[in-house]
Amino acid sequence: MQRELVDSENEFWISPISIWEAFILRRKGRISIQGELDDWIADATAHLREAPLTREIVLASEQLPLAHQDLADRFLAATAYVLDLTLVTADAHLLGLGEISTLANR
Repeated sequence: MQRELVDSENEFWISPISIWEAFILRRKGRISIQGELDDWIADATAHLREAPLTREIVLASEQLPLAHQDLADRFLAATAYVLDLTLVTADAHLLGLGEISTLANR
């Protein structure tokens, strides 16, 4: 897995849903974000492409046959599906999604 993450030939994307989830974890006290939120976002995502949140992704989040019901995770899976990206995740529920390419981040 590490080989793919350090390969300069690969593009790295982030969904706005992942940023939203980080804010939720911060609010719950499960992670700490130092400084201003807009500065943190800019620093944390400077080397990443931002995936759009489109109508097509929203529709796919509802239509994909996923057993996983977490809405944020459904958006992440749908984003990977619609944009033909590999979803890198530590969430076992999101690994091996069939037609959605996944990579374990453990």
